[in-house]
Amino acid sequence: MRLSPLHTRRRRLTAVAVALPLLAGGTALAGQATAESPVHTITSEVHDSVGTLFTATNHLVDIPGVVPVGEEGHVGKEYIVVWAGDENVADTSGQDIADTPLAVGAVKELSELPTDLPGQDFLAVIDADADSATYGQVVNTVTLGPLPENEPHHMQYIHTAGDSIYAGGLFSDITYVFDTDKLPLLELSGVSNPVDTPCGSVPDAYWVLEDGTAYGTYMGGPDVPGPCQYTNGEIRVGNGFAGSPGSVVRLDREGRTLAEVPAALPTAEFPEDCHNLPVLPTATCANPHGIQVREDLDTMVTSDYCEPRNIILDPVKAPDHKLCRPTVRTWDITDRNNPVVRNVTKLPDGPRRETNPAHEENQAIMETTVTNLPENKGAFAESMCGGAIFYAPDITAPEPAWREVFDNTTAALSVDPDVIEGGGCDGGGWVQTSLDDKYLYHAVIGRGPGAQFPEDQGTTKMIYTLDIQALVAAGDSVECTIDTILEVAEGGEEADCPALVDVLEVTDTTSGGPHWGALDNYVANGDGTYSETTDVDRIAYSNYFVARTGIDGNHRVCIADVEDGVMTVDEDFRDEARGGTCVDFNRLRWPHGETGNAKPHSMIFAVAGGDVR
Repeated sequence: MRLSPLHTRRRRLTAVAVALPLLAGGTALAGQATAESPVHTITSEVHDSVGTLFTATNHLVDIPGVVPVGEEGHVGKEYIVVWAGDENVADTSGQDIADTPLAVGAVKELSELPTDLPGQDFLAVIDADADSATYGQVVNTVTLGPLPENEPHHMQYIHTAGDSIYAGGLFSDITYVFDTDKLPLLELSGVSNPVDTPCGSVPDAYWVLEDGTAYGTYMGGPDVPGPCQYTNGEIRVGNGFAGSPGSVVRLDREGRTLAEVPAALPTAEFPEDCHNLPVLPTATCANPHGIQVREDLDTMVTSDYCEPRNIILDPVKAPDHKLCRPTVRTWDITDRNNPVVRNVTKLPDGPRRETNPAHEENQAIMETTVTNLPENKGAFAESMCGGAIFYAPDITAPEPAWREVFDNTTAALSVDPDVIEGGGCDGGGWVQTSLDDKYLYHAVIGRGPGAQFPEDQGTTKMIYTLDIQALVAAGDSVECTIDTILEVAEGGEEADCPALVDVLEVTDTTSGGPHWGALDNYVANGDGTYSETTDVDRIAYSNYFVARTGIDGNHRVCIADVEDGVMTVDEDFRDEARGGTCVDFNRLRWPHGETGNAKPHSMIFAVAGGDVR
């Protein structure tokens, strides 16, 4: 039994200029970089708690007229920061992946495997100023050392002024923390390694608190099988790395562990549904994936996905579909360093009766999202393999009343009326309320033809918008519930059910599709500064999941303009090399060299803190 180390690190942050800084003078819109533009390298470094040196090397493209933060003539700029992995031969293992219950598309043929050796993962910084001559250009890549093959996964859901970036490595069990005050330059300010989070592994997603610290979900079990003691003194028995139960970790801006607390209850959780491999003495579904927080309500919500060792990390057929989870957790975070699970709810099954039980509506609850306005207390959750949306009107209640309010089949049928199995294992991912609580956005990877059975025509790769105003306005008197097959196909019959506003069909002929998205919560003031806004008119999305599961993607990052919930692909956000719509991460050359294709998993819109008013 070990306590996670607190304040035991020896850290030093240094920025080493290897070449000249960006050129000074002019305005942010002057000039356009070319393929021959100089690249300047600037490296920051930290030592983790056991003395290992980690580095982050910026490769800044010299754009004439762009003046660094803090220098005379600087004009603010908005960027998209993308957390991306280097593509290599370890990304798929062949036919054994195709047989997993979560394989929603065809696996690459061996002849299509990437031939690159493992390389450095990186953060790509993309110009997101639509009025800029370099709009859509990768203006910096920040390569990480010394570890390759982190499998870059999620950062936080949204960036606000002054926030650090928290970025997790799914396979490496590492969280990296970056300072954003000098964007497009990013400085590494901290690293959390497995020693710092002994009771959890496989970091997934993050939520940044008002004080700049962050909660992170560690989906997998303790590093070593057996009992593990958390920072609050509690003990749970786990079955090892990437198994169960997971934890929630609070990190400071230097990556130090302020708290690691158990996601599992001390007693058994739904033993008939919460299986573990190897079997645990106390059954648990505690594999937290999605995380969102309402600090004003002292409440956090996390969603349980799957025991990751047998689904995400190990490309073999999982022997039991009940290693995927039907549960959502609400937490009391009154004591920020000791979040306590208030309730674990098994989400209801819906009216669909699938031949594959892993495709029932409440299977693999990947993501959750909270409402934002002070008068609202609700939250949503979605199922990756179940293809459904759930809602609870009051997450502060001792037992929140979760109910199904939408089936992805409705959205799929609006695009293709011949869909046979719409929601079943369609790969739902990112789900997010608009900041004004009017709309809900949801990304769905889709399913390739023949993925489930020979006559399966597949289902739509898409991002859709729901109008949730009536549902949220109903307060505790919600009537909407999806309980008939007709409602699966046509949407809920009750007046407060979410209404389908728009479906943005995404073209991706690979095994993957759109998995993640981000809201643009910044608006230009016209004087070189930005302000935060709740009136979001752009979203970004990426087409990549985790290649080793057999669900890859075309590796593109796109922007959609949004007006009243209706989405239109931004045709001006174009790849700098090929000229096509969206930024293509399948390319030969990056600012850091000819390293080949990369896998963009998550992204956020960001502005340097000093440029926000």
